[in-house]
Amino acid sequence: MQKMQPKPRHLLTLKDYDGKWMREIVELGISIKKSMRNPQTGGTSSKKYRISRFKNALEGKQLVSLFEKPSLRTRVSFGFGMPLLGGSTQTIDTQAMHFSTSDPVAEIKSLSALCDIIMIRPLKHSTVELFAKYSTVPVINGLSESDHPCQALADIMTIMEKLGKLEGAKVVYLGIANNVSNSLMLACVKTGAYFTLCVPENGRDDLDPAALQAAKKTGLFRWEPNVAKAVKGADILYTDTWVNMEHLKDPGLMDKRKKLLMPYQLNRNILKLAGSRAWVMHDLPAHTGFEIDEYALHGQRSIAFIQAENRKWAQMAIMINLIGESR
Repeated sequence: MQKMQPKPRHLLTLKDYDGKWMREIVELGISIKKSMRNPQTGGTSSKKYRISRFKNALEGKQLVSLFEKPSLRTRVSFGFGMPLLGGSTQTIDTQAMHFSTSDPVAEIKSLSALCDIIMIRPLKHSTVELFAKYSTVPVINGLSESDHPCQALADIMTIMEKLGKLEGAKVVYLGIANNVSNSLMLACVKTGAYFTLCVPENGRDDLDPAALQAAKKTGLFRWEPNVAKAVKGADILYTDTWVNMEHLKDPGLMDKRKKLLMPYQLNRNILKLAGSRAWVMHDLPAHTGFEIDEYALHGQRSIAFIQAENRKWAQMAIMINLIGESR
């Protein structure tokens, strides 16, 4: 009798995971970074990475990364991360899969038979759910319209590195509720951090009701539309683009959002209101002059580029957790 294969664990949304699991990812990501990153190179040397105990953690494993949406950090961080663990990666655009001319379930089953793990950056969350339903290997959501779990895990890793803690940290998200705030909200409250959503009443259209309900139950969430009240005493000030990338060429929408959200721009004045201990985070790409000003993004309180680097380390930890031999 053929042995039944266990169902793979997927990372589609942080609604599926508890704080203990998220802390494990953070701790593993920090360990990988400390083990591999050579602090003496400044990130420019050909000897940027040291020989690490993690170098063969995913030896022989194969990652396929699929993209329906444009990507820089997701594409590069997964593409470089897997080889550092001893595995290999293949990056393709979803046009290479014959979804429009053949049975998509057959395509998913075929792809999962050829690799050990799949990362997809889809236009719709329903696509990543379809992959998870029929794939025989773990599926990672690289960003959908409702969730960005990889980003949020890298974010709390960054907060942990900078503050030395998650529990009790005060994180304030400014601008408009979206996939990033949905996942960050859950990552924060499930690991003991306070999360304030500082958005206008009509800037909550993309707030995930299920994620919001889960956050409220912890007692660590609040919605505060008054910027001065929201940011006072913050440890972390976080913002994201006001318009998703597929709508950036819509000047009418950009104008509407700018009129609504300029009071929520993360800028020099907001930093003064917050106090001297606040750090600036942005998941990037940034649109300077809209959701953030140059002072906040490139100033001494910005940790946005540490945050960007940590995408790689956190995602390496995720892959080890999902397909490593000791999982």
